[in-house]
Amino acid sequence: MNSATFYCKTITFGLRSRRRASLSMLSTFMKDRSQFFSSDGFSVKDHPEPIIPPYEEKIGEPIHLKRARLLYQSRKRGMLENGLILSSFAAKYLKEMSESELSLYDRLINLPSNDWEIYYWATGVKPTPVEFENTVMDKLKEFVRNENRENRTRQPDL
Repeated sequence: MNSATFYCKTITFGLRSRRRASLSMLSTFMKDRSQFFSSDGFSVKDHPEPIIPPYEEKIGEPIHLKRARLLYQSRKRGMLENGLILSSFAAKYLKEMSESELSLYDRLINLPSNDWEIYYWATGVKPTPVEFENTVMDKLKEFVRNENRENRTRQPDL
């Protein structure tokens, strides 16, 4: 047997060993987590929803940091529709908002646990709850109507 053949057999054996080890680790993983999976091994059963920490207003936060945080949170929503709407809205209005308006906007984008709620309220699909019916929501609804037909198909530059 020449050295090339020996090398190829060694590599093949090494891959098979790694594959066996991976399968062994996978079966151990599945056994350890059997309480989360049904017998088919794929569907989740009786697993609670992830816990979302309650909203806490940041008291005493410097206004320039609050604006920067809200701008970031407006851009990174987790759903494209709100990312586009809120990032464009923030780019246009955050600089001129008073501290009380910034607090209202902070509550609006951070208190609801479901971003679709914000989207439906802003677009008028669902009525806005009384606790969020304020001047900032009115500005957002007007902004979403987009009466000037501005192109908002991408987030504004930072």
